[in-house]
Amino acid sequence: MSSTTKSITEAEIEAEFSHHDPTIARINNGSFGSCPKSIISAQQQYQLQFLQQPDHFYFNTLKSSMLNSRKLIQSLVNAEKVDEISIVDNATTAAAVVLQHITWSFFSSQFQPGDAAVMLHYAYGSVKSSVHAYFTRAGGRVIEVHLPFPLCSNEEIVSEFDQALKRAKMNGGKIRLAVIDHITSMPSVVIPVKELVQMCRNDGVDVIFVDGAHAIGNVEIDVRDIGADFYTSNLHKWFFTPPSAAFLYCKRSDKGSNVHHPVVSVEYGNGLAIESAWIGTRDYSAQLVIPEVVEFVNRFEGGIEGIRKRNCDMVVEMAEMLVKAWGTELGTPIEMCSSMAMVGMPACLGISGNKDALNLRTHLRVTFKVEVPIYYRAPLEGEVNPITGYARISHQVYNTIEDYYRFRDAIIKLVNDDFTCAILSN
Repeated sequence: MSSTTKSITEAEIEAEFSHHDPTIARINNGSFGSCPKSIISAQQQYQLQFLQQPDHFYFNTLKSSMLNSRKLIQSLVNAEKVDEISIVDNATTAAAVVLQHITWSFFSSQFQPGDAAVMLHYAYGSVKSSVHAYFTRAGGRVIEVHLPFPLCSNEEIVSEFDQALKRAKMNGGKIRLAVIDHITSMPSVVIPVKELVQMCRNDGVDVIFVDGAHAIGNVEIDVRDIGADFYTSNLHKWFFTPPSAAFLYCKRSDKGSNVHHPVVSVEYGNGLAIESAWIGTRDYSAQLVIPEVVEFVNRFEGGIEGIRKRNCDMVVEMAEMLVKAWGTELGTPIEMCSSMAMVGMPACLGISGNKDALNLRTHLRVTFKVEVPIYYRAPLEGEVNPITGYARISHQVYNTIEDYYRFRDAIIKLVNDDFTCAILSN
């Protein structure tokens, strides 16, 4: 924000998100993100331009606007060259790009049946499915890193990852792919991604793909410092674009020279960035508003860095308030939180499976107008009265403290009413 630009006011923030349902305490920005009204307006202008004169838009606006968006992302994530940045629909699409590329290495006999991929057990469901759909079907085997939860330190993650690498290399095995989350989704944990990437490099892993779906706008991203071959992050989760938009960074190397978009268009062979910028007639407007998003975040003190810090500080403060009120505990130390935190829920709620967690989430939405996802953690053998449910709370600029108070009071009421999840199952 320049010295002549006036900081955005609370009233202006409220106006930017006035299209949100005012009856809902929306503390789940992590799932779908949020888009300010001014960005929606900018998107609609692009949509209207296309509808007014699609040929002019295609030949004179689309490519230059997409390049502007890519240049801004390049700067935000410290990529060396703009050609390293492609814009795709979402992190799931980015995973398909990378895994399709890996599959061809099996077909060309560069990789062999039985070669391994390593990924976190907490990897996002669609990414895990993609790994199995591409890598496993091509003949590879998958080694999952089983992380404990709750977590106490990064050392636990590093240790478990090291053990998985050792398992993958047993009997002369080769590790062809590592998929590493920057921030896991459920449970939400900030992963020491740079350290894990370096471990992979030391062990000769061929391709390293970082899934940072929740990262941009949430934690700092420096793709050169992280050192992975591929890195993706959704722009619509924490960077205020409309759904859906994501970037895929492909490090300049021989590995990335033959990477293609899975949807083949007339741009095939012109490089992934150009292929991704035109996959046929569709609405590209969510990918074109990056300049307007940058203007929006720069209205806040400290820009996107300031937003990140304030969101993290507030989600930690609200998480600590909740565990104090409920007599529970956090799922991770605060330094492993981003703009999301895992908050233990009272054991007496009787969350005994994923179905209970989903039913309770629905009950909170319908009865108390609170939107928050709940993670089920299976109890360990011998645990007494364990916490089995953790709420993943988010904080974004539109949230108010009353949102979290409503959640606090809803759970207290359920406890006082002797509610258990078994009631919802009957």
